[in-house]
Amino acid sequence: MILIFKHFFYKNYVGLSLWPFIILKDTTLKEDIVLINHEKIHLKQQQELLILPFYIWYITEWLLRSVFYLNTYKAYQNISFEREAYYNENNLDYLNQRKFFSFIKYLWRS
Repeated sequence: MILIFKHFFYKNYVGLSLWPFIILKDTTLKEDIVLINHEKIHLKQQQELLILPFYIWYITEWLLRSVFYLNTYKAYQNISFEREAYYNENNLDYLNQRKFFSFIKYLWRS
């Protein structure tokens, strides 16, 4: 289910997945199939980690990478869940091919 909250987002962020919702900054973004695919990848990640552990892992990885990079945005870009989603967002068939816990292989990629 896609929800629109215009005042929910910080700076250039336009989408967010919070199980079971995709939250977007603007109604027109519903037509952005790459963004929707990116967010659907996150929903799949959340589902396979039983939701709460996903958020714990995500925040922990972001905190550790923030210390490593000394840059919160670069840390965000390098979270394994984000790496997987960004790398595969243009492949609209990715979720049909994706293996369980595929984000693991993105833990060590730079």
